[in-house]
Amino acid sequence: MSINYKTFTLGVEEEYMVLDKETFELKSHEQKIVQEGQKIIKDKVKAEMHQAVVEVGTDICQDIDEAYKDVALLRKTIADIAGTLDLALGASGTHPFSHWEKQLITDHIRYNEIVNELQEAARSNLIFGLHVHVGMESRELANHIANSTRYFLPHIFALSTNSPFWEGRTTGYKSYRTKVFDKFPRTGIPDAFDSIEAYDNYVKMLIKTNCIDNAKKIWWDLRVHPFFNTVEFRICDIPMTVNETIAIAALFQAVCARIYMLRSKNMNYIQYSRPLINENKWRASRYGIDGYLIDFGKEEEVNTRALIYELLDFLDPVLDHLGSRHRIEYVHKILERGTGADRQLAVFETTKNLTDVGRYISGCFLEGVE
Repeated sequence: MSINYKTFTLGVEEEYMVLDKETFELKSHEQKIVQEGQKIIKDKVKAEMHQAVVEVGTDICQDIDEAYKDVALLRKTIADIAGTLDLALGASGTHPFSHWEKQLITDHIRYNEIVNELQEAARSNLIFGLHVHVGMESRELANHIANSTRYFLPHIFALSTNSPFWEGRTTGYKSYRTKVFDKFPRTGIPDAFDSIEAYDNYVKMLIKTNCIDNAKKIWWDLRVHPFFNTVEFRICDIPMTVNETIAIAALFQAVCARIYMLRSKNMNYIQYSRPLINENKWRASRYGIDGYLIDFGKEEEVNTRALIYELLDFLDPVLDHLGSRHRIEYVHKILERGTGADRQLAVFETTKNLTDVGRYISGCFLEGVE
């Protein structure tokens, strides 16, 4: 059975912080960035629930280099627009010191509904994430791959950790963003579903019983997308730089292709239960790449970095087919220089000043953009 690797297209969504140019506090842009952006890049930029957030999304990209070009162009375009409005941008899972209570909510029917239902949990959800869509030839295949790739979520999430501060405090977490988002319903690691029909029946039950009005209100760390033939990975903090975003997107794409390669040989990766994977997710959020994850096969703790190297070895057979080896090489750079969280903490350790951390985050926004 030959594998068509061109099936595994990519879509990348990033959420950016809008900052005051002088103080690096979060600042409402009153949707001006979105309005100006839509004149240039159409619907690839949109408003988010909080007015200090801008969301962008790429086109469907045929490979990882195309994804790099699109994300780099989006970062550059939005940064240029922000500059003309005397604003700055940054990419961090949480803002180091701004308080959510002071941030304005976008007046939009969907956001009004969410705030009305979830109340303080929604208002305080001032976080910034990365979503990666990987194309699938069918929803049945998407369900199979979603089930099997759940195990790898904490490993890749550890590399993205980029939110060590919350409202002016050091949280002790490398990703506090996930702790903030935990207050929402239908979040976290999903269960495995026996079939796509089982997943669809679950969604139908929630809609029928007025739990949700559509499947987009399922905010798991990984989901079969309700409207597209994609698996959507939602676990990661927004990385500080474009090269980190692209390395992580390449990892998600490669994991999908590798699971598909196994399936083509009538093999599968062993599936673990949600409570076990959750243990690793918690460890990744707390310690990033500098802790230990559980190797469930060996039933022992293993250094997270060692498990990431094992993951790279596991993915190796598909990298040349996907043309992504040079992008995944950047994972070594992340392991060497630290994640966004590690670098934020290093700045704070040196200066003891969170404004300097905000300045550093903003200064890194266009790093790696050619």
